[in-house]
Amino acid sequence: MKKTFLLLVSALLVLGFAAQSCNPHNPKEEEEIDPADLERLKFTVEPNDNWVYDSTPTFLLHITNPNDVKVTEKVKLIIKTDKGTNVSTEEQEINVPANGLDFELKSAQTLDPGFYRATIYVGRPSRSFVFGIDPTHIVSAPDMQADFNSFWEATKQELYEVDMQAELTEITSHSSAARKVYLVEIKSIPDTAGKEPVTVRGYYLEPQDGKKHPVLMHYYGYDELSGSSKVYCPYGGSDAYFAEFYLCTRGQVLNNRKASKREEDGHGDFVNIYGDWFAYNFGHRDNYYYRGAFMDCIQGVRFMASRPTSDISNLFAEGSSQGGAFSYAAASLSDYPFTAIAPCVAFLGDFPDYFQIVGWPANTARENKGSMTDEEMYQFLSYFDTKNLATRIPAGTAVIACSGLQDGTCPPHTNIAPFNNLKTTEKEYYYYPEMQHTIPADWESKITAFFKARIK
Repeated sequence: MKKTFLLLVSALLVLGFAAQSCNPHNPKEEEEIDPADLERLKFTVEPNDNWVYDSTPTFLLHITNPNDVKVTEKVKLIIKTDKGTNVSTEEQEINVPANGLDFELKSAQTLDPGFYRATIYVGRPSRSFVFGIDPTHIVSAPDMQADFNSFWEATKQELYEVDMQAELTEITSHSSAARKVYLVEIKSIPDTAGKEPVTVRGYYLEPQDGKKHPVLMHYYGYDELSGSSKVYCPYGGSDAYFAEFYLCTRGQVLNNRKASKREEDGHGDFVNIYGDWFAYNFGHRDNYYYRGAFMDCIQGVRFMASRPTSDISNLFAEGSSQGGAFSYAAASLSDYPFTAIAPCVAFLGDFPDYFQIVGWPANTARENKGSMTDEEMYQFLSYFDTKNLATRIPAGTAVIACSGLQDGTCPPHTNIAPFNNLKTTEKEYYYYPEMQHTIPADWESKITAFFKARIK
């Protein structure tokens, strides 16, 4: 009897253990991971379509899940205009497996042409960046004053009355058999009518084969006020394809360097007397810095036209930032038509919008506008705005331009303004989605091919 009882108890114990093992409600299996113990998801946004879309953006997210379980997370998309006005906020919940996820984040918004800022959250991590919608249809209406053209024609007439008095000093250490390299000094328009002409300088590369060559003008970006860095002097090289001039406007680059900061040329120090160039005589149209600087660009072209090895019928210009603005200004104001220009991340575009997007040079303008109202300030600036100058560029001038979508100095909105106001249909625009205010690595090869394809 005792033996039978013990067998019965053993059987019951075995059955109970088995039932517990097969119980689908095992509390250990139901135990959930505390969200506080989960590691944060990480993600990147791929620059699909260069972050430039026709009307509705779709962003490609690569989400990494460092946990070994599926994670449910909220994805939030906030869109604002590039001026900071709220457009939309959209949220959705997604499941991210342990091995991560590639996810298309489609906005429900149909957006007008323009540049916008997207901020994307996957849980707490976020990424903010600028994207574009149909940028070549952004309207940056010209706002030139009634006397815009007559002002510039009168200014050019004043330039023509200046004796250029070109002086050339060879930089023998940089000359080659193909091209000699010179420091060039020329006289340009006075800062104030009736005063002494201003001397400006540049480096000139002159082919030595006795033939005429296409002319390439190089215009510089905004200089450093300190003038502490040494100015690069180009070499003659073995290729004499172009006759080239690296023109430095008044008070900048070569005109803002001590002798020790230039290639040895036998001259003394050159001193910037203008201070911060954008602020110089701000509000005074007839002696503002850029009135003189634009004429320096034109005087550089006139110098090249005077050289025996220049084929001025094949005239090109390139420059970045301020140099991009100078490229537009030169093509707009020169009496020698440009075959093609290549403004990159150009400065001085669409001031009324520019000043609403980024801090500089708006802060400098407002610090120096004196008693002018904002309306009067924009009327003054309209004479030097590339979106207005672009309307004067002949339809026969081809243009290749670019901007970095993340540029916080010369944002893409200000770059596309003059481009959209050009008369020519022979134009190309390149967007660099991740780029800030710099020159793309492939830009030189792009513009060289663009220029050479258009040589007559």
